[in-house]
Amino acid sequence: MTASPIIVVGLGNPGPKYEGTRHNVGVSVIEELAGRATMSPATLALHKRTNTQVAELAAGRLLADRRVVLARTQSYMNVSGGPVKALLDYFDASPADLYVVHDELDLPLGEVKLRTGGGDHGHNGLKSVTQSLSKLKNGKNYNKLAVGIGRPPGKMPPADYVLRQFAAKEQIDVAIAVADAADAFIAHAQG
Repeated sequence: MTASPIIVVGLGNPGPKYEGTRHNVGVSVIEELAGRATMSPATLALHKRTNTQVAELAAGRLLADRRVVLARTQSYMNVSGGPVKALLDYFDASPADLYVVHDELDLPLGEVKLRTGGGDHGHNGLKSVTQSLSKLKNGKNYNKLAVGIGRPPGKMPPADYVLRQFAAKEQIDVAIAVADAADAFIAHAQG
């Protein structure tokens, strides 16, 4: 019997309106990982049974000894838990094999932090995932890979801030953070 794959899900909102926004930085990390797949870059395809887009990578394409499923949900951030649980069910994976990549207001722009378990820090996407996994054994002990987007300026509401594009002067920091997040996942998963 082969081991279940590691599942990496980038949280974000679907559609061109949200591409490149702060809330979709998790999706950017999935695209970075897909580009690193050996032999040729991986492409994500619609997986109707889970309402996600996935790329299934054999062992050796991204991690030396484990299969990896890269995914992004096709649902909005606040209801991403259902598709994430559907991925775990479909691929017979446990919460310990799940990495959820998300934006984080409480980290400075460009900082990356990987942790297992813990709270959701007010992030509605993580709340949805945690709620959907709560009935599974060790359901709260999944891996959270946060990419810092910083706090909104002045009195701007966080909900408006996360849906904004990164400013031109932030693009280099974001690109470095996305690469750093991909490196952090690979180092942790190869452990």
